[in-house]
Amino acid sequence: MRSGARVAVVGGVFVLVTGGLGYGAYSVLLGGEGAGGTENASASSEVRTGPPDREEIERTAKDFLAAWASGDAATASLLTNNEAVAEPLLTGFAEDAHVTKAVITPGPAVGTKVPYTVKATVVYEGRTKPWSYSSDLTVVRGLTTGKALVDWQPTVIHPQLTEGAVLKTGESSTAAIEAVDHDGKVLDKEDYPSLGPVLDTLREKYGDTTGGSPGIETWVEPADEQLPATTLLTLAKGKPGKLRTTLDADAQAAAEKAVKQFSGASVVAVKPSTGAIRAVANNPATGFNAAMQGTQAPGSTLKIVTAAMLLEKGLVSANGPTECPKEVLYQGRTFHNLDYFELPDSSSFGTSFARSCNTAFIKLIDDTHDEAALPKEARDVFGIGLDWKTGVVSFDGRVPEETGGEAAAQYIGQGTVQMNALNIASITATARTGTFHQPVIVPRSLDDRQVATASRSLSPNVTQQLNDMMRATASWGTGKAAMASVGGDKGAKTGSAEVDGQGTSNSWFTGFSDDLAAAAVVQSGGHGGDAAGPVVAAVLRAGA
Repeated sequence: MRSGARVAVVGGVFVLVTGGLGYGAYSVLLGGEGAGGTENASASSEVRTGPPDREEIERTAKDFLAAWASGDAATASLLTNNEAVAEPLLTGFAEDAHVTKAVITPGPAVGTKVPYTVKATVVYEGRTKPWSYSSDLTVVRGLTTGKALVDWQPTVIHPQLTEGAVLKTGESSTAAIEAVDHDGKVLDKEDYPSLGPVLDTLREKYGDTTGGSPGIETWVEPADEQLPATTLLTLAKGKPGKLRTTLDADAQAAAEKAVKQFSGASVVAVKPSTGAIRAVANNPATGFNAAMQGTQAPGSTLKIVTAAMLLEKGLVSANGPTECPKEVLYQGRTFHNLDYFELPDSSSFGTSFARSCNTAFIKLIDDTHDEAALPKEARDVFGIGLDWKTGVVSFDGRVPEETGGEAAAQYIGQGTVQMNALNIASITATARTGTFHQPVIVPRSLDDRQVATASRSLSPNVTQQLNDMMRATASWGTGKAAMASVGGDKGAKTGSAEVDGQGTSNSWFTGFSDDLAAAAVVQSGGHGGDAAGPVVAAVLRAGA
């Protein structure tokens, strides 16, 4: 973690500028009179209940922001519902982050929420830099006092401040890096915002080995020392060391643009022949890297693994007939196809795959004579659940052993299966070549780390059948519309994952074009081809 000296700020000026809240403008000096939290006290001994009214919201926001602007952390913290936690963070804004001047401009209240902008000046060892950002606060009723209070969250101080984290300004403990793609093109947060958490992690992990020197920065230091710091402001640049990644600038740019179409979207692209990660993008683009760390059911995209297992056991063949009824009952649990469609008994297993028939897969679970067959296939062939060493933090998928209806639900990517876009992109890459190549975002040669290896590969015959079924899905099946604009040797699989308490299913889609595989998920996006499909197609086109 990075470190900086603690020094008190004397004589700095903090100002509250009125916005749309409708009260008079004023300014105060750090160390002068506080904003006066007593204005918020009720004139009577009666404890008020119910949501705070507009007058209380405006007065509480004004008093809190004014106290914060004045540098009076004690008074400001008293105006929150968590004084003990709020005061050190408010104090640290001046002492640890070295903010010597701040202009806070509130906007009009929206219900109980008051947005505001902070225009600050950070000074450290003679270096000065302006710093601007926006955040908001929410006013609630105190549970015991009945007073209107600011609902304390770390984001009140800064939108990227997390629980237990602090703001610091000082000389960074790790050197800056200049990350480049596999062709040497520079990758930065400004042009590729989704790479923010990735670049922060790479810097923390490899910054001291790339030949650079540290700079002076303002950053978020997380409570967990295993997590990387997040740089918010650079006062003086150090000499960055060059770090080559496996990413592709063109594919990354396409991924960034594609996920902006949908809130809650994530996408990852992987090179099947090597496991090199070519793109990682999320919307929202800051904070949690859902594309590589998310954990949720992937829906029918997991049928790639299920199909491989059934093919290996000789229970199906791509061109052999398979039943696809409207619904099927397995150990007391009923499963059905989308809109209860069915296929003629003469239809092939490849058709059931391309049309995403759930019942065709679940009907065969007893024939495996092993309810753990799917978890074994996922681990032994596709590397799911092994300890991946990508170069950054990742969740490596989970298909736990289950029985009964839960085991059946796994066959169609529901139940207790947990995946993210990285895992499904890797599954597609493995199906493409027949062999699992653990995804990496920096070359193994950088640190000689031991990557995960699967215990066996698919046979050429099974690999060919999987590719043919995915080609059918892309050419005339459920992936046809999304993949129409993609060239090369292409294949796909769609998925829609139902989530308890969520009205619309999550949209999943995965596909390949030549030697590039990609997978995407869009929260509440509906059918796989509708939302996630265009995201995957855009990345595949760019990476071709």
